[in-house]
Amino acid sequence: MKTPTRQRLVEAAVRRFYRDGFRSVGIDQVLADVGISKTAFYKHFECKDDLMLAALEMQNCWLQDTFRSMIRERGGPTAIGQLRATLDVVDHIIASDDFQGCIFVNAAMEFPLPHEPAHIAASENKQAIEDILHALATEAGAGDPRALAQELCLIMEGTYVTRQVTGNKQTIDIARRIASLLIASHFPES
Repeated sequence: MKTPTRQRLVEAAVRRFYRDGFRSVGIDQVLADVGISKTAFYKHFECKDDLMLAALEMQNCWLQDTFRSMIRERGGPTAIGQLRATLDVVDHIIASDDFQGCIFVNAAMEFPLPHEPAHIAASENKQAIEDILHALATEAGAGDPRALAQELCLIMEGTYVTRQVTGNKQTIDIARRIASLLIASHFPES
């Protein structure tokens, strides 16, 4: 079954924006990847900004679903196990040959003003991941689940950025040690 044009546009845009940057990519490049005309594009989107937001939204949904399923798969049935598996998921992401940093960090850097729609989309993704970790920390019985979630998110973000900027493959080992100490501090009895 043929994929609908709108979905193909968004998928092509995600690949292009992630690899080349949001500001660097022109609509013509995405259209060439999909093999459609500008007329066909405008049946689905009013402008490049709308396509960017659709791409970020698709990635946001995909990332949340993937993150949830991977921490369950790697962390097992308990919330504490899933919290401990957070860095396993990060390791999987940064080990990819296609890793170009976090698309949401990239978007926020290219659109640094907090009121810009792409920046807002990036912020919403970061909040969604924090909320997933907060729910797990609450279920696990952390004394301050919001603090634990925020701290784990900071470790994750630092890992993405450091790995992208330095290329240091030991970044994940450092992040795992810090996360392990952090989790132990929130659950001293386990």
